Amino acid sequence: MQLAISIEEAVEMIPDGARVMLSGFMGVGTPDTLVRALAASGKKDLTMIVNDAARPHTGVGPLVRARCVRKFIGSHIGLNPDVQDQMREGSLEVELVPQGTFVERVRAAGVGLGGVLTPTGLGTRIAEGKQTVEVEGRTYLLEPPLRADFALIAARTCDYVGNLSYMLSATNFNPIMALAGDVVIAEPEEIVPVGVIPPDAVKTPGIIVDHVIKRAS
Repeated sequence: MQLAISIEEAVEMIPDGARVMLSGFMGVGTPDTLVRALAASGKKDLTMIVNDAARPHTGVGPLVRARCVRKFIGSHIGLNPDVQDQMREGSLEVELVPQGTFVERVRAAGVGLGGVLTPTGLGTRIAEGKQTVEVEGRTYLLEPPLRADFALIAARTCDYVGNLSYMLSATNFNPIMALAGDVVIAEPEEIVPVGVIPPDAVKTPGIIVDHVIKRAS
């Protein structure tokens, strides 16, 4: 059963050193209130699993600027100078993953697969130190699943039992990441009675969601 909690309670649940999966594409579909509160909390040594570094004030940016992040795992950092500066100075480890591989590794964790076979990255630095597998005469990289201690999800609408719906492109990685976090915390824009969300519009069923952020009174 989902437990409605405050932003403060959600932040308190996340310890230093946690692996945190954060939804969003360039800040669209990111639980911004939760990110800002986490950035202000002084948490340290987080591993952030997020598609992109967005910009300094969007997406994962506030967490990087507050130096809460020890390791970034994602596909793109080109528009966030804070990530680049911290990477060059050696205070932030960056693991770049091709976007298709990234989302498939997250999906693999969510559905219980042991990894993903992909030709993407063969012959490049991406392949260094990784296991390869031959299938029908073709060589693939074996990429491990990406799972997190916490998945922070942004939803358009949540009902009283935790079913989530999303809006257009803000859906992006939210449904996949909701499968791959040990603890799933959802920040909805609106909480509604059961039945308001049409069944076909439910993209993340409530049984997957552990906690829902209470709306500010």
